[in-house]
Amino acid sequence: MIKFINVTKNYPPDVTALDNVNLHIKPGEFMSVVGQSGTGKTTMIKALIGEEKVSKGKIVVGGWDITNIGQSEIPFLRRQMGVIFQDFKLLPKKTLFENVSFALQVCGQTPKKIKSIVPKAIKIVGLEGKGGRYPREISGGEAQRVAIARALVHRPKILLADEPTGNLDSINAEEIIEILQKINKLFGTTVVLVTHNREIVNSLKKRVVTIEDGRIVSDKATGKYIL
Repeated sequence: MIKFINVTKNYPPDVTALDNVNLHIKPGEFMSVVGQSGTGKTTMIKALIGEEKVSKGKIVVGGWDITNIGQSEIPFLRRQMGVIFQDFKLLPKKTLFENVSFALQVCGQTPKKIKSIVPKAIKIVGLEGKGGRYPREISGGEAQRVAIARALVHRPKILLADEPTGNLDSINAEEIIEILQKINKLFGTTVVLVTHNREIVNSLKKRVVTIEDGRIVSDKATGKYIL
């Protein structure tokens, strides 16, 4: 599903964010990426969504070589991937329903299609009946659920979760991870979880890739947070 082949990313004057990274993520995997701040985790995500171009090597997503992807192709790439961020990125003046539907509106989907898809996505994340509320009226955990629902509307094959529990307490964090696992099992979605949360990584008992100074220093099929 995802391949990094000898990928290096340099920033001027002399910063190496990714250093000859080789990584193969199979379809349907649930994988955690761990490492201290500044080790290259976010650069990896940015390269995957076409936000950053790598300096050397190749990135392949679902058989598509995106290494030198053109600007006009990036929106199509991002519809193949759902991306969830730590800070939710919700539109404060739109309802939860409107926040989720916005991802479809910008792609030109019809109102009929939107009315069909959005309630299903909201139901999957456990917010059924709350679509008329505004972001200010809900908790941080619920806000992250909305962000997940928004990421799901294109039925992406890949879900990238960049520190999705970073702003949440332990109970809400566990619930978000449960939703990600549910999506992984229900749809066979490939999930890449970037996190600092040791407890979550250890409880998942799934593949863990550890990055240090831009290099993969550990890749365990049933791993633990070892830093």
